[in-house]
Amino acid sequence: MKKILVHFLSVFAFHSFAFSQIDSSSYKKVMLLAESIKDSYHMDKRTSVFDLSMDSLGSYILEYTNKEAAHDFVIQYKKEGISAPLQICGLPDESLGDKVYGLVTVSVGNIRSQPRNSAEMVTQALLGWPVDLLKQQKGYYLVRTPDGYISWLDAAAVSLKSRAEIREWGQGKRIIFTDDYGHAYEAPDRSAMRVSDLVMGNILNVLEKGQLFSKVVFPDGRVAYVSNEQTEDYDQWKSNTHLTAENLFVIAKRMIGVPYLWGGTSIKGVDCSGFTKTAYLMNGVVIPRDASQQVLVGEPIEILTNNKLDTAKALKNLQAGDLLFFAAGKHKSPQARVTHVALYMGNGQFIQSAGKVRINSMLPSAPNYDDFQTRTVVAARRYLGHIGEIGLKKVE
Repeated sequence: MKKILVHFLSVFAFHSFAFSQIDSSSYKKVMLLAESIKDSYHMDKRTSVFDLSMDSLGSYILEYTNKEAAHDFVIQYKKEGISAPLQICGLPDESLGDKVYGLVTVSVGNIRSQPRNSAEMVTQALLGWPVDLLKQQKGYYLVRTPDGYISWLDAAAVSLKSRAEIREWGQGKRIIFTDDYGHAYEAPDRSAMRVSDLVMGNILNVLEKGQLFSKVVFPDGRVAYVSNEQTEDYDQWKSNTHLTAENLFVIAKRMIGVPYLWGGTSIKGVDCSGFTKTAYLMNGVVIPRDASQQVLVGEPIEILTNNKLDTAKALKNLQAGDLLFFAAGKHKSPQARVTHVALYMGNGQFIQSAGKVRINSMLPSAPNYDDFQTRTVVAARRYLGHIGEIGLKKVE
């Protein structure tokens, strides 16, 4: 036992010495090179993976989703004459085989910043919607949602699919749940045992349509019955969605009173950008996930004078359906990061998720005036008329 311990300590000491030698000579150079590549490609960790790490033997490991960026990194790595071995790991990970797609199997899949239950929830994905699978770790999958967001989904909440299987799901006869809340049942009877809860935006494949209920199949193979009164044919819903301010407000107002939930993007609970995202999604449009991403797309609208909200200018230039953006740290820095978004309704009113979904006004004379949010307005964007441009795509 003593010999084994001595051997372990010797190996550990050798590895520690090797790491310290590499750390002192090249670690900083390699990390700066990685940061330089990230900056040149304008990478956002929410939508790209470009992670560099070092193993115990002093070899560097690069995981990436951007092939061009990885190629440039390798070229620069060689030019710098760095002697440490470099392992390149593109995602999706080879261990996934052909199962590089997934379908969410629960009404709302909670997606987290790290592969553990206690990690921060950063976004959500709805039942029946596809995700790209990138790798597996600790009972979680690193997934990419339809809006490009990359984070960790519990393996129990996703059904793995091959390209052929995901295509088969998409070509099947589908329905979308358009009511706020509901359930799927074991039999065509509301008093029957429940199979799952359902929320607005959930998608299921239809096996057989009855007079009152449709027999459906979940992505993981479960069979159930769903009330026809609460659903629409998916293809008809998609072709009938017309993005107008009025239609946005139909969905937005249905969420009034829904509690604020950090990372929430469903009617069970929404954060500020999850609220605007859901309003657009149920009108057939996928927009970026976070407020700081949403402010980068669409048409800029002038509402400021000398870096402050100009109410008269805002009332003149804004149109119903525009998005208002806020920065909580605006009083500290003119370049403060956007942290909040709201949907403009017209006449100075906007609807937002702040504590709960509610309607407020930027007009001091209004009874629902929101002084804090009005003082921190930093930008406005128009999406209507710009669908199909970068970051604003129709549901496929």
